[in-house]
Amino acid sequence: MISSKLKRFTLALTVTALVAGCSSGVKLDDVPVEDKGASSTMGTNPGGANTGNTGQSTVAPLDLTGSGANAQGPVGVARIVYFDYDSYVIKSEFQSLLEAHSRFIKQNNGRKVMIEGHTDDRGGREYNLALGQKRAEAVRRSLALLGVPDSQVEAVSFGKEKPAAPGNSEDAHAQNRRAELSYR
Repeated sequence: MISSKLKRFTLALTVTALVAGCSSGVKLDDVPVEDKGASSTMGTNPGGANTGNTGQSTVAPLDLTGSGANAQGPVGVARIVYFDYDSYVIKSEFQSLLEAHSRFIKQNNGRKVMIEGHTDDRGGREYNLALGQKRAEAVRRSLALLGVPDSQVEAVSFGKEKPAAPGNSEDAHAQNRRAELSYR
C-alpha cells in the first residue's frame, strides 16, 4: 500500500517537473516591434507610383545570382582573409585588404559588415567554433584599429560548418581556414 502511494506521488512529481521544465516564461505575443522607416515605403510600389495606404510595405527583389555583389563593398578588393593551420593571426599580406575595407566602411557609415570566421574540418565542433570566432574577432579588431566604429562590424563563427572547398587535401583545408567579409 505504501509503495503504491509512493509510486503515484513520484509519478505526479515527475510529471509536474516535466511540465514546469518544458514551459517558458517568455511571452511570445508580447514581443516589441519597432518600425524603422516603414513610412517611407508605405503605400508606394517599386516604380514609385502611390498605391494608397494599404498597410503593406513593398520590398525590393533580392538578387540571388550574386551579380550585384561587388556593388556592396569596395570594388576590386578581395573579401577573404586566409589563416595558417590552428591560427588566428592575420598575415601581413592581408593588411592592404583590411585597409581598403576600413576606408570603405568609414566612408559609408550606414553600411555594416559581418565577418564570418571559418575553419577546416580537422578538430571537434566546439573547438572549431571557438577558432572561427577568434579569426572573425581578429579581423574585427584590426578594422577597429584602422578606425572602423564597432557599431558597423559584427563577428560570427561558422566553424567547420560551411566549407568553401570540399575534401581533405591541404589545398581544400587552406581555402577553408578563412574569415569572410560580407556587407549588409
